[in-house]
Amino acid sequence: MRVPGTKNSYAAGEVFIFLLLLMLGPQAAAVAAAFETGVGSLRTSKRWTSRFYGPAVAALSMVVAGGLLRAGLDALSTAAVGGAAAVLAATMACSAAYFLITAVLMYGVLQLKRGEPFIQPAGIFGVFRWVGMAYAGSASLAALLYFTWQQQGVAALLVMLPLLAMLLVTLHFYFRQQEASEQLREASAEVAAREATLAQREADAAEAHLAALQASERRFHSAFTHASIGMALLAFDGRILQANPALALAQALGRSVDDLSQHTLQTLVAPEDQAALERHLGLTSAAEFQRFSGEMKFLTATGDLVWLALHCSFFTEPGDAAEACLILQAQDVSARRTAEAGLAHMAFHDALTGLPNRRRFMDVLAAAVARAKTDPSRAWAVIFLDFDRFKLVNDSLGHGAGDDLLQQLARRLQDKLRPSDLVARLGGDEFAILAERIEQERDAVVLAERLLDALKKPFVVAGADITASASMGITFSAFGYDSAEDVLRDADTAMYKAKDAGKARFAVFDTSLHAAVSERLRLEGELRQAIAQGQLAVVYQPLFKLGASDAALPQLTGFEALVRWKHPDGDTLRPTSFLPIAEETGLMVQVSDFVLHCACRQLRQWQLSSPELAELSISINLASGDLANPALVARVSRAIVESGLRPEHLTLEITEDILMSNVAGALDALTALRRLGVRLAVDDFGTGYSSLSHLSRLPIDSLKIDRSFVHQLHRNSDDAAVVAAIVQLGSTLRKAVVAEGIETADQMTQLRELGCEGGQGFHLAKPLSEQAAGEWLAARRGQLH
Repeated sequence: MRVPGTKNSYAAGEVFIFLLLLMLGPQAAAVAAAFETGVGSLRTSKRWTSRFYGPAVAALSMVVAGGLLRAGLDALSTAAVGGAAAVLAATMACSAAYFLITAVLMYGVLQLKRGEPFIQPAGIFGVFRWVGMAYAGSASLAALLYFTWQQQGVAALLVMLPLLAMLLVTLHFYFRQQEASEQLREASAEVAAREATLAQREADAAEAHLAALQASERRFHSAFTHASIGMALLAFDGRILQANPALALAQALGRSVDDLSQHTLQTLVAPEDQAALERHLGLTSAAEFQRFSGEMKFLTATGDLVWLALHCSFFTEPGDAAEACLILQAQDVSARRTAEAGLAHMAFHDALTGLPNRRRFMDVLAAAVARAKTDPSRAWAVIFLDFDRFKLVNDSLGHGAGDDLLQQLARRLQDKLRPSDLVARLGGDEFAILAERIEQERDAVVLAERLLDALKKPFVVAGADITASASMGITFSAFGYDSAEDVLRDADTAMYKAKDAGKARFAVFDTSLHAAVSERLRLEGELRQAIAQGQLAVVYQPLFKLGASDAALPQLTGFEALVRWKHPDGDTLRPTSFLPIAEETGLMVQVSDFVLHCACRQLRQWQLSSPELAELSISINLASGDLANPALVARVSRAIVESGLRPEHLTLEITEDILMSNVAGALDALTALRRLGVRLAVDDFGTGYSSLSHLSRLPIDSLKIDRSFVHQLHRNSDDAAVVAAIVQLGSTLRKAVVAEGIETADQMTQLRELGCEGGQGFHLAKPLSEQAAGEWLAARRGQLH
């Protein structure tokens, strides 16, 4: 838009520049202002000085004014003065600063070119006063658009584009009219002969202005008709006066434009949203109406429901400002609503089974806990389920079969529950059931029994029949819980009690279980400190060669290293009280390394102390975690090298249960240890499920008969037969046999008669501390062989 009375021009895009200033900051607005001014200068001036000076002035003015706006908004925010009014006022002030800086710099150059003083306020405002008004109007409109963008997003801004286009075109022709008026005033000083020509020009300008307005109106109606967003003009009583095709087609109402004009908006809205719509419209009078935005369900022509995002505000029809109406913009958001519903379902449900997940279960359980706190009659029970030996299905049939089994388990659980009960998959093979509105605790027990019976029927997985069982823990609201986490913790504790009792059963939580768990946690913490502070100790129980007759004295062959915990309270704890905790908490590797290094170092010291002790051996027990540890061979090698012990003097003992639970996995580790030169023994033999094929394949040197058989050893008893069978098996497989737990002379005699080669027990020697073992060896030196 050319500046009247000058060769300079300004573009009418300040509304977008101020919008960029509010949305992206002074730098973005300065770039836009420079670009806009540069384009205008290219069209209105042939001088390169003007083409560069105009954009530079615009950029400088916007950086200064935008910086002042940003500082002002920060100050208002710090002073806790905010809201739309404050932002609008600050933006208007920014536009004034932008106008003043631009006007001074632009008018000052004109003055200098004329040889006149740089600043003349009257001249500045006389030439540029309309620019200031345009800036003010643009700034206020930009602020309103900024608030619309903040509340409604980009879609609302797109809807306003036709209205802004009409406004800018109107401003354009207003400035043209101003220029024509200026030309008319200048023409009054010229000769009368040119007055007729000027009058004709004014008439032509007026005609062009009218034509432009008519074109603008046609463009608006075209934008209204062809807009991709549904738009409609509404009377204040809700009647649809006019609607564009997008409202009928894109918004999937399935109605024609003519059909829409025969309805009120209220009749198209779903019944449950009609009251809200009427409240928003304020049907009594236009004065009571408030602009609103929201999402509502609408009925299609077929009776289906679609979600529409609505924005409704005042609108004045072109050409008749006295007859006001409302303009409604509508956009189909059904797909987004469906996606959000799907995401919500995914957030609260297990993808594999479709059951509620842990998050959903904990939310529902927390609500049940809160209700029971205020109303004890609203009792509930929680059943925690863990399926027994589920890992075997994954390992043997694959994870796909495991997933199939979990899906079948979930369906079977659901079939046995009441509609008011909630079953959820917590993760892996763990499930939980919340049974509300139970009349007595026996109801939960009956439910658990019903579930156990239901699981006895085999499942068909990967073409095979699989029988699944579960261990269950039950707890009740009667315990007065304060949080859902405490409920699940106690139910989980009861479930482990059921597993320890033999699986495929349920256990009910009681306070003693909580005490046991607390004690276990206390021991775990103290065990960590014991390892770090050196409270563990090793004792040594002598191992003997029994001999073939009672006349022969048992000969010492070595020791078995046993770990003890010298507790700070003065007691010495046996392995059974803390080794299971060490295995569960991952501390077993540290305990095993401690015993391994202490025992190897001590044996080597005894060997070096006397030639009679040079062939003594040491036996050390390994845990399941040790056997699965990939660094086991390296750990054993390090202990042997550091102590200087010969590998054949070290025997590692693995219990039969641990060995048979993973024969294939243990074979590689045992073979590597055997190549190292270490001897291997099967401890507690007779209590597991070994087969001859396993024993023949494993690189085992000896079998240690479990003490339970030796303790019950009587002539012609079943235990005697078992011991005889083990001795015979060892002889057949060429493996040494050692008996544990010899406590009487009669037991030793029977073992000799059965052909057992070695033994240990209290009858022969008790476990000795490091010092006591040294003194014991010194006292018997010369009698050891």
